[in-house]
Amino acid sequence: MTRMVAALTVLLVWLGAASAEAGFRTPESLVRNVYGYYGDRSSELSSGLPHDPDSARQFFDPALRAAWIALKHAPYDFMVQSAGWKIGAVAISVVRRQYDRTYVAAAFTNQGRAVALNFILVNGGDGWVIADVESPHDSLRMFLDQYKN
Repeated sequence: MTRMVAALTVLLVWLGAASAEAGFRTPESLVRNVYGYYGDRSSELSSGLPHDPDSARQFFDPALRAAWIALKHAPYDFMVQSAGWKIGAVAISVVRRQYDRTYVAAAFTNQGRAVALNFILVNGGDGWVIADVESPHDSLRMFLDQYKN
């Protein structure tokens, strides 16, 4: 009986740790972590936000995950609005908190051009994740739908 209780405890701890991988503690930390992937491409961690299942689970709500993973041949990276990047400092500010959503503005320069995006974030059971990102011209959902493979 003791072994069974110990095994069940280990299983519950493991499942809790696995589910804690999704989401972030604050909306600002989520956006900061997105742009942490946009470095000089000297490593995999600075080559843009990965399109793998682990990253999708960590950063996106369930409705966007499959579309993010499926994206393979897009003409540009939506998160920096360009095929390449050399981004400046990222200014992050919470614009509005409304019911279950928080709107966060991110502004930066990419290769000398001003970029402004609005992140729509939801607080799921495991933390904050991206429900959508809006640019002045379209949204991440529309972009992923247009370039789905």
